[in-house]
Amino acid sequence: QLKGLCSFLQLSTCPEHFLVRFCRWLQALTPELSYTSAAILAEQLFLQRVLSLAQPPSRHLMAALTSFCSKYSQPFCRVLVAAVLREPGEGAEQTKLMCELVEECLEPDCVQLVLSQVLEVPLSEKLLLVVQAVLGRQVRGPPLEVLPAKLFDLLVLTLCRQAPAFATSLNYAKLVTAVLTLYQSQVS
Repeated sequence: QLKGLCSFLQLSTCPEHFLVRFCRWLQALTPELSYTSAAILAEQLFLQRVLSLAQPPSRHLMAALTSFCSKYSQPFCRVLVAAVLREPGEGAEQTKLMCELVEECLEPDCVQLVLSQVLEVPLSEKLLLVVQAVLGRQVRGPPLEVLPAKLFDLLVLTLCRQAPAFATSLNYAKLVTAVLTLYQSQVS
């Protein structure tokens, strides 16, 4: 029913300044939306807009994304990040947007969710940048709690397994250096 309503209201194509108002209204909504409803709205409001980015997002789109993420970050990450990761190609603007959301907007548990989603797919240059943003969050911004042992082990294992594919990658070298610096006591 919610998908039908979104379609009827043409939310996926509404002007971005209306999108900002709508997301602010959602923020004030009580009781909160269910996880499923928030996931449907994340898909309807943002998915096509983000996947079709060919230039940096407008300030209205960023304001709407930030507003939505502040209250419904788990469903947002499950829907949007997963879709961006499945997209073929480099997707420079999508990658920059994901990095910015990781560094500035998402709560620590959602940043860990993004990292786990990234580690489920083969790494690429664009994904190395997202992992760097996750690790950079440790240094700047609101810090993450210590990565759970399982997630940290998966990160190290992924970096080791995929090292030959990134033998000449500067981004890979920066990422390994960051891991060794931030987690020196955990790396043997």
